[in-house]
Amino acid sequence: MVELLAGVDAHDPPGSALAPPAEDDHLTAPEEAVPSRSAGGPSLLDCARVFARQPSPPYLLGAVVLALAARAVQGAFSWRDLVMIAGLIAVTPFVEWTIHVYLLHARPFMLLGRRIELLSAREHRAHHEAPGVLEGVLIPVYAVLVFLAMIALVNWALSFPIALVLGGPRLAYATTGVLTSFAILAAYEWTHFLIHTPHRARARYYKAIWRNHRLHHYKNERYWFGVTSTVGDKVIGTLPDQRSVARSATARSLHSER
Repeated sequence: MVELLAGVDAHDPPGSALAPPAEDDHLTAPEEAVPSRSAGGPSLLDCARVFARQPSPPYLLGAVVLALAARAVQGAFSWRDLVMIAGLIAVTPFVEWTIHVYLLHARPFMLLGRRIELLSAREHRAHHEAPGVLEGVLIPVYAVLVFLAMIALVNWALSFPIALVLGGPRLAYATTGVLTSFAILAAYEWTHFLIHTPHRARARYYKAIWRNHRLHHYKNERYWFGVTSTVGDKVIGTLPDQRSVARSATARSLHSER
């Protein structure tokens, strides 16, 4: 983990998964993809402008605002809201890992004699083939709408057993769960988008997740599934020392999984 937090090593060869983005770096969008007047490259604000112009972020941000308004109207804030927020943040790395592995990297299967491949897996394969194309980084609008509906439904369903433990106004802290989950999804999308932009952040935590995601795309697609954190990979065992992992010939095509 110390090595991961150390960020980019100055001795990493140009074009490697660990080196600073180069002009021919296929994992990072070209400089012109994020217009900037700064000589030091695109800023966070520059990246945010491009992010906001993508099709799905308005739906995510709109959902967060609506959930926030719904929670504000209900009032009755208490320690139960903090429990919901803390619990959701705690499980997020594992939910993120599970979705990445079993939905985005899902293998085709046979059904009634026909080979079926999930649309999510096909779209994610396209992202691996062209990770520097920012238009292919974010979840499509239809998928965002599905995720938002599923998030609301799951939070509502789980609120019943949780209410048996916590008591209190069930719908109020269930709405807090929905709001928190929507915000987590929006944060995931922003983080993933930012990692693929030419923005060069200096924060140690960001360097760690930036480095891991590049290893997933460039070194071996069977490891480093976390995007917003390394916790899921560390606990589950998919956060190896990159020097011990052989370079995969299918990190971009994912053909070995087809």
